[in-house]
Amino acid sequence: MGANLRDAVKFNYGFQGALQGAGTPNQAGLGAFVPLHVNNNSVAFVDVLVNANFNDYGNNSSIINTTVAGTTFSTSTRLGYRWLNGNRSWMFGVNAGYDSRPMTTGPADTGVTVTNSQTVFFQQVAAGLEAVSNSWNFNAHALVPVGDTEQQLNSFYDGGALDTYGLDVGYAIKPDLRVSVGYYYQDGDLNTADGSGVRGRLAYNLTDGLTIGGNLSYDQAFETRVSADIKYRFGANGYGAPSIRKQQPVVMPVIQALSTTPANRDARVHDFLAVTSSGNSIYQFEFYPSY
Repeated sequence: MGANLRDAVKFNYGFQGALQGAGTPNQAGLGAFVPLHVNNNSVAFVDVLVNANFNDYGNNSSIINTTVAGTTFSTSTRLGYRWLNGNRSWMFGVNAGYDSRPMTTGPADTGVTVTNSQTVFFQQVAAGLEAVSNSWNFNAHALVPVGDTEQQLNSFYDGGALDTYGLDVGYAIKPDLRVSVGYYYQDGDLNTADGSGVRGRLAYNLTDGLTIGGNLSYDQAFETRVSADIKYRFGANGYGAPSIRKQQPVVMPVIQALSTTPANRDARVHDFLAVTSSGNSIYQFEFYPSY
């Protein structure tokens, strides 16, 4: 625990990928953690991600009804400050930033025929609070859409970005295996997805810098969603790149947490039945002759 933070907290970079979840896309991209200032007990940093967002798999919509189609590029930036308590048994942190998400849409998975599919753009501001020990971690977050938060997706559905507020509590079962459970509340402008949800996560550190995770969530709008993710960071876990890590001192999780990538970076989107200017919902009927 006497580690010199200037040696332990270094620039790291790498890739990340995730399968679609509750309002989030299939994606893969690059990211980097950049320390701006490191002193004896704290670090100021910026963390940036750029992801390519891909089609929903099969005919399963990640945003409830309309499938995501085509490739777009999203960005996420966090500016943060982390510090250790007096005996370095806990790390505390605060971060805030901006996320963007262009989204190309395709057919509906409801059997409804849609036309005039659009590419739309959502954005949000975000904030997070962290507390991490060698065994426990707590993460509170707020995702707040800004700008044009509701947009037409096609001839039948509109899409909206969700305000999301949540708290996750994690525990280290083993040094390389962590489990977490969380609660979130989501809110959309037209109230079609409003309500509480729960989620769980299991993450395993395969080797220095390489982590895989599985996620399970449930809320009334998206119902049960299962997803997985992977992340690799060159130079993660302190003291240089993973290839030379064996030659360096062991760094405790609370020290490693100083240079981890902040969580909860996706702009979450849901869709809903479009409403006409007269206030009536748009309905589409298809008639088939009987023989």
